[in-house]
Amino acid sequence: MIKFMIVFDQPEDPENFENVYQDFLALVERMPHILRRQVVHITGSPQGAPRFYRILELYFESTAAQQDALMSEIGQEAGQELSRLPKGAVQLLFADVYEEEGGRTSLTTSPAKHAEEAQDTETAAQSTTE
Repeated sequence: MIKFMIVFDQPEDPENFENVYQDFLALVERMPHILRRQVVHITGSPQGAPRFYRILELYFESTAAQQDALMSEIGQEAGQELSRLPKGAVQLLFADVYEEEGGRTSLTTSPAKHAEEAQDTETAAQSTTE
């Protein structure tokens, strides 16, 4: 599963932000191929005032479905809507989603596991050449 995250910084003008966000969200709801939509509203941080205000997460079955949605006419219109916010106030991120089994991430699909396996292979190759 693929996730597209739109991360919003704390707005300088909350009323303007909410107007833009609601217009943006109305477009997002019409985009094709979205399996799930999740909104995270940041309420605080143990480190003081949080930098982030809200995160919108859009889930897709595949990278192809995600790209099709983002490149669709309505996806492009939604992207243009974000330009109404101040420059640098929004971050766009793509992510692979790994489902947890029994409260633990499967090591066979974890990016960290792949990095560990690559390091083990490199170490083994170095020891055979010595």
